[in-house]
Formats: sequence, structure tokens, C-alpha cells
Amino acid sequence: MQTLASPPSASADLSVETTIIRRQTRPVPVGDVIIGDGQPVVVQSMINEDTLDIDGSVAAIRRLHEIGCEIVRVTVPSMAHAKALADIKAKLAATYQRVPLVADVHHNGMKIALEVAKHVDKVRINPGLYVFEKPKDDRTDYSQAEFDDIGDKIRATLEPLVVSLRDQNKAMRIGVNHGSLAERMLFTYGDTPEGMVESALEFIRICESLEFHNLVISLKASRVPVMLAAYRLMVKRMDALGMAYPLHLGVTEAGDGEYGRIKSTAGIGTLLAEGIGDTIRVSLTEAPEKEIPVCYSILQALGLRKTMVEYVACPSCGRTLFNLEEVLHQVREATQHLTGLDIAVMGCIVNGPGEMADADYGYVGKQPGYIALYRGREEIKRVPEAQGVQELINLIKADGRWIEPER
Repeated sequence: MQTLASPPSASADLSVETTIIRRQTRPVPVGDVIIGDGQPVVVQSMINEDTLDIDGSVAAIRRLHEIGCEIVRVTVPSMAHAKALADIKAKLAATYQRVPLVADVHHNGMKIALEVAKHVDKVRINPGLYVFEKPKDDRTDYSQAEFDDIGDKIRATLEPLVVSLRDQNKAMRIGVNHGSLAERMLFTYGDTPEGMVESALEFIRICESLEFHNLVISLKASRVPVMLAAYRLMVKRMDALGMAYPLHLGVTEAGDGEYGRIKSTAGIGTLLAEGIGDTIRVSLTEAPEKEIPVCYSILQALGLRKTMVEYVACPSCGRTLFNLEEVLHQVREATQHLTGLDIAVMGCIVNGPGEMADADYGYVGKQPGYIALYRGREEIKRVPEAQGVQELINLIKADGRWIEPER
């Protein structure tokens, strides 16, 4: 007779099977935040204010930072905007605290980039726009000489910025966008992820030749399949070349509302689950503050950061012994400030104890009018349904894991 092995206990260590193994990358400092090197995935966003509005920009940066945005990006379309960053940085330090800042530089931005590099912690450049190539309507191809000539112009334009950032121990993001590939990349590689990767590699090689390695790379697209293909190819190429630069993930121009969030999660979450990605931005057509909760929800769902209570709740069915939606809302309202806890709310005994085995505390409908409270897999007590939420709080307090919410 065949002997069946006993199933592993719920308490067995499943970390090897369930933990995401992240790609090893080099550390890149951005102010007092480190991107890469196994550090927690960093959350970013970007303010909408005109950088010439010093007070408005400072207030916007502070709003984002206070809700968990760890690096804030601003746009610098002119020299005046670049110089304004000095005042923004000083006012932040005087009225709030230092916040890691990134400046976005586009369109022949060498002089602007050199100025703003004095005032921020990282400069983002777009290879497709940094040296503008005027398209020719009658072009059918690029000769190698033409290709190389523009490459020489890129190097001459980029070198002063690279040297400045290198000597200040600051960082650069080489931010390729699918929608703004340079014409010669489009003619050479097509409108493809390969063209995006080659565009990034061209700039990386220039930086490496100047002994500058504080680089973060992004390859964003508005279509998720293109974005996924570009990042996967970038990792493959970097691995083959012995490069270990951290990656900034994002689906650009994701839109708004539910679909914008789903689209961003599909792209960012898929790559993070594969171990790819060191910093993220969810790009919504909404107030920047709306992006931060989405970032943290993605990270929490993948077990990469713990920034809120994890609620486990069944979808409800005919066996449910109480109004599950209402009770989950009550439990959430009472406990959502207890960062780091896992709390399960289950409608019946059929799936309850098994499905919530990994939770710290469980709230289960076991018989009409009564709630069973669990600590892990152990049932602690049964209480009348009307007392369920308060008794859950009392159990958490008895374990010394309760903190009073801020008022």
C-alpha cells in the first residue's frame, strides 16, 4: 500500500517558495535615499506646479513627501526654472526638511541640466530628446556616418553633465520613452523595445567611459506589453554586458480612474513579481497625491513593503453568517492604523481557519449571532456578534500590539 506523506503544517517555513527574489543591482544615492542594492523599492511621484512658483512647489513637494513619496520630481523647461530649484531647496530645508529631488530636463537641455545639477539630487534626461534630431520627410535610412556623427554630438553635449554629477556624487536617470525615440533609433531598430534598449545603452556607455555609474534606467511605454518587453530585454542585455544598474518602473500616460490603476499595476506588478525593479512611479492623470496609495498597494500585495494592515476577507456566499462587507468596513475603521498586522474577516467556518492561517488575527462567523476570534490558527474565544469588533481590539491590546490611533 502506498503511504501518503503528511501535508506540511501551515506554520512551515514557506519563505523560499513565496519570497520574490529581486535582481541584484548596484546602489545609487539620491539624497539620503538609496535606489537598488536590495533596498526597499522606492516610491516616486512628480508635482504639477510650475517650478517658478516657489511657494506652490514647496507646498506640493511637502504634500507628497508627508504621505510617503520618497523622491519627488519637478520639471525644468528653462534656465529660470533651473535656478528656481535653489530657492525651492532652501525653502524646503528652512520650513520642512530635505527631500530628495529629481529634475526633468528635455530638448537640448545641456545648459539647463548643468545649472539644475547644482541644486537637485538626480537629473532625468530623455535620450530621444536630449539632442534634438530634426526629422527629414524624405529620409529612407541612416548611414553609419550620420549615425556616428549624431552619437559624437550626444557625447559632447552629455559629457559636462556627467562630469558634474560624478564629481558631486549625484545621480542620473536615463529615461527612455517609447513615444519619443530618436529618429535614427527608429530608422535603425524600428518602433520596438530593441530601439528603446539601444537608446539607453548608448547613453550608459558614454557615462561608463567617464567613470560615472550612479545611473537609474527606465524604459516606459503607454502600452503594457511594450513596457514589459523593453524592461525584460534591458535586463537581458545588461546581464550579458555585466551591468547592474537599478531600474525605475512605470507605465507612462496610464490615464485615470480604475483603468489607469489596473494598467499601472499590470505593468509594474508583473515586473516586480519577476524580481525586476528598484523604484516605481504610477503615472495617473489625477492629483499626484493619488499615485502614492497605488504604489504602496502594489508593493504590499507583492510582499515587497509593509505599509498598511493586510486584510484577508472572503467574497461572501450563502454560508456567510453576517453582513461581511459591513463588518469588514467596521474592522478596517478600527484597525487600519496598525501597520504591519494581518487581519482576516471570514464569513463562515468552511474556509475560515484554513484560508486565514497566515493572519495574525481572525474574525470568523461560526454560528448565528456569534463571532469566533482567532490568534493565528488558535481560536481564542466566541463573543456575541455585536461585541465582535471591540473584542478583537481587546485581544490585540492583550497581546501588546495595539497602539492608539492619531487624532
